[in-house]
Amino acid sequence: MHPSHRVTSRAVGTERAGHRRTRHLRSVLAAVLATLAVAAGLPVAGPAQAAPSVNYTNPLATQRADPHIVRHTDGYYYMTATVPQYDRIVLRRATTLQGLATAAETTIWRRHTSGEMGAHIWAPEIHFINNRWYVYFAAGRTDDVWRIRMYVLENANANPLVGSWTERGRITTPWDTFSLDASTFVVNGVRYLTWAQQEPGISTNSNVYLARMGANPWQITGTVTRLVVPTYDWETRGHRVAEGPAVIQRNGRVFLTYSASATDANYCLGMLSASAGANLLDAASWSRSSTPVFASNAATGQYGPGHNSFTVSEDGQSDILVYHDRNYRDISGDPLNDPNRRTRIQKLYWNADGTPNLGIPVPDGATPVRLRSHDLSTSYVRHYDHRARVEPNVANLADSQFRIVAGLAGAGSVSLESTNFPGYYLRHRDFALYVEQNDGSALFGADASFHRRSGLAASAGLSLESQNFPGRYVRHRGGLLHVEAVSSSAERASATFHLE
Repeated sequence: MHPSHRVTSRAVGTERAGHRRTRHLRSVLAAVLATLAVAAGLPVAGPAQAAPSVNYTNPLATQRADPHIVRHTDGYYYMTATVPQYDRIVLRRATTLQGLATAAETTIWRRHTSGEMGAHIWAPEIHFINNRWYVYFAAGRTDDVWRIRMYVLENANANPLVGSWTERGRITTPWDTFSLDASTFVVNGVRYLTWAQQEPGISTNSNVYLARMGANPWQITGTVTRLVVPTYDWETRGHRVAEGPAVIQRNGRVFLTYSASATDANYCLGMLSASAGANLLDAASWSRSSTPVFASNAATGQYGPGHNSFTVSEDGQSDILVYHDRNYRDISGDPLNDPNRRTRIQKLYWNADGTPNLGIPVPDGATPVRLRSHDLSTSYVRHYDHRARVEPNVANLADSQFRIVAGLAGAGSVSLESTNFPGYYLRHRDFALYVEQNDGSALFGADASFHRRSGLAASAGLSLESQNFPGRYVRHRGGLLHVEAVSSSAERASATFHLE
């Protein structure tokens, strides 16, 4: 063991009540007013306020796993990820997140042809630290491809797509064992490194660790804290894995997500949290979710979501979850030989207790939105037992997410498709609104189509006018949604919504 490293022996095992099975959505949907902490290479959310909706299309990139996206002060998003050949590190940039989908990709480094850093080039992350760019990655040896260790590249050029990358060598930890997925963040002026490693004497594939960064961004110093040992059933399917740590901060709290189990459909995300004012190197400062916070979803056709990072929307007001998954469940052979993990992005929301709500991996295609009531500003349109209503604190986020698509009846209308029940749409029947499966009939198409109008009570909002009953609008009454004529100011307010 290196003399500068001391390992704490206690792993996080306690669970805070706020991280148990029910995680309620915040009363007034928070947004982020996110300020990207460039020094930390991650977003730090700001004061709670309503955040407008975002519009992206998934997948963002095919055959790109372990995606890491950072928004820099130069106005560009930078994205790197694992390529299926495991032989190089690639980088692309664009001024918008969606622009990354078509941005040119540059190879900034290739594996060595012999010795270390010669195989299994995995999970690169790019960070801007002390006015220099750093890429953290894992690699094996040409003569021992499973001798995976962590390495660092450095580039002093303002544009990391050009200039030279210097190999700063291996990150030394207390053990010369399988290690990967290094990431870095800053809390209260202190820079930390978090990573995954196999520790001698513990019968797991990898655990998650934390230490302070040393004098250089490729060194750690002092106490090494073991944060996660995979023990839950959802962390030990296929393999006993905790890896891919990523950090987001909000309102004085630090949240660390990690990926668990084998890299097939069992792959999922867990989460730790701690007060930013606590001693983060004391494992007791952290609480751990007892259930996954993000997992496969057969209804949306998304499997094995994980190895995430966080970034922010173009307006800086919304936090964005970046991750990979596959659009099929069954894999032939070793999942590591299957090349089809795709990079995906979707908006992250915040619960009333201040914890992030990742929801479910949304369907491919356009990302969904939520509709917040104008006059009941803590309530959102959601479905429950297929009846459409407005409610606050929607624990199951996906019940309140809809994709706005071209109207089933055409004529410039729109339809609202359920996120967790694809193929089900908001439609009126006897002037009451339900979320029901499209039966393909002309009547259903007409009942499920609306004309998008400026908000009747606020032009910044929107109102939805029935396509087949002009003059009738979607409005709430008694907590339920109806299609009705509106005349008074109160009725106009009940028929106005805001997209988030």
